[in-house]
Amino acid sequence: MRLALLGIAALTIPMISPARAEQVGEIGVDWAGNDIILEAIEDPEVEGVTCHLAYFERGLIDRLANGNWFEDPSNSAIECQQTGPITIGDIDRSEDGEDVFRASRSIIFKTLRVKRILDADRNTLVYISHGRELSQGSAKVSISTVPIPTDISQK
Repeated sequence: MRLALLGIAALTIPMISPARAEQVGEIGVDWAGNDIILEAIEDPEVEGVTCHLAYFERGLIDRLANGNWFEDPSNSAIECQQTGPITIGDIDRSEDGEDVFRASRSIIFKTLRVKRILDADRNTLVYISHGRELSQGSAKVSISTVPIPTDISQK
């Protein structure tokens, strides 16, 4: 029993994110306390690129009314842009790309993720925000691209 409780506790600890998000805005959308949160995320492996991620966060009244205490929707939107000279570090260059950011969206098994994929043929960084769940994937995705100047430096 004790081992099972430790396992559940470990799963409920917020996931460590590769990048740190800084909240830059919060928009109240209704009387139930639901908000749209806006965060800035600097890509830890690509200097000079900042993404702004918006997502929905349910309020206490909404949680009480709907009975779903431990989960927020997977909805998100992302926009990324060059905010300084771009320097590309040691990034994953595979088709799968790599996580730039992730955050828990439920007590267990549901995360909001931002992945970066390098489209080398088009000299473009592609950022995708999406929800990831254990049993069902989410079709709710948002995409943003950042062109890579031809004179960028590699770390």
